[in-house]
Amino acid sequence: MTTRPRYAEEASSKIHGGCGLMGICDESGTLMSGEDAILAMAVQHDRGNGLGGGFAGYGIYPEFPDHFAFHMMYHDLQAKEESEALFDRYFLVDLAEPMPTRPVKGISDAPLLWRYFLTPYPNKLEESEMSAEDYVVRAVMTINSSVDGAFVASSGKNMGAFKGVGYPEEIGHYFRLEEYEGHTWTGHNRFPTNTPGWWGGAHPFALLDWTIVHNGEISSYGINSRYLEQFGYKCTLGTDTEVAAYLFDLLLRRHKLPLELACKALASPLWEEIDRMPEAEQALMRSLRAVYGPGMLNGPFAIVLGFNGGMVALNDRIKLRPLVAARKGSILMVASEESAIRAVLTEPDAVWMPKAGEPTIARVKGMDWPIHGDLHLSPEDISCAVTGTDMSCETVEVTA
Repeated sequence: MTTRPRYAEEASSKIHGGCGLMGICDESGTLMSGEDAILAMAVQHDRGNGLGGGFAGYGIYPEFPDHFAFHMMYHDLQAKEESEALFDRYFLVDLAEPMPTRPVKGISDAPLLWRYFLTPYPNKLEESEMSAEDYVVRAVMTINSSVDGAFVASSGKNMGAFKGVGYPEEIGHYFRLEEYEGHTWTGHNRFPTNTPGWWGGAHPFALLDWTIVHNGEISSYGINSRYLEQFGYKCTLGTDTEVAAYLFDLLLRRHKLPLELACKALASPLWEEIDRMPEAEQALMRSLRAVYGPGMLNGPFAIVLGFNGGMVALNDRIKLRPLVAARKGSILMVASEESAIRAVLTEPDAVWMPKAGEPTIARVKGMDWPIHGDLHLSPEDISCAVTGTDMSCETVEVTA
């Protein structure tokens, strides 16, 4: 019997607009305690129901900056043994240890939680004719789809996702996040609507360095997941948010789209808005929708994408979920509620509501920007990212 709950389009009862999220990034690269992220989510306690909470931190493993850090969940020892056999076959594991946790009231029935710092075997990587990132993605998809009872919570470098069933402040203290420091943190408080609360279904959803926290409902999950299958992604965790993490990996890393353009693909302007654009921009948006139509996210959503180098916050194209942003000095913070921001950033320099479909971007100075460039592409360039391939057009010119 599978240990993964089945995705269902409808549930017997829903609270639309539930869930809370946050993201904070110090663009100077200064590290912040995980306690700040816990505080921001504790303020949004009532946006969830205790069936899911989680965080992602970046820059938290300076002693292993070049290793892929796998955070794993196991339902039993057999799942652990099968996953570790796969690791030993394809990776050099430099450290394997239980995740540091502490007993917390309200947290129960936790799976086995382990973390591994590993790198691909050079000869196996060469034989695969893959990039190191694609090599890791293949391992993640294999474990999630074929090792029953094993789930990859995160798999990026110098980062990690910490999540489970409980309120976010409980999860944060359970994983001892006050002992970690990172330049970027994201957090989530879950109110499940389409699937039951379970450890693997809590947010963030992660692949490589990308993590997603999400408030809303992606009604296009079905077509999005079928579209992603063409590129080797397997949606197995039973939650609509999973497709968003994989879509960003596809558009940004594999197809090398500029960040702003990827956001326009996922939260495309309405046709009536496109009709009012200048002719050149109209052609660009029409080409984007023609190529990436099956990847467009439909339904109400607010999301925060974290990655090594910064974060991006994005609303759906008519802003059906709350999202507030603020800045204080070098720190950019977003959240579902302004109260969460003011709990961490007293007297911010500026507070605003990001526009529908427009990304709010934080970029850490001095770090490699893992994204292709800015929005300066022609319709012909968009057509080079042909559906069914992971090749990007060599003639694309962007400004960094």
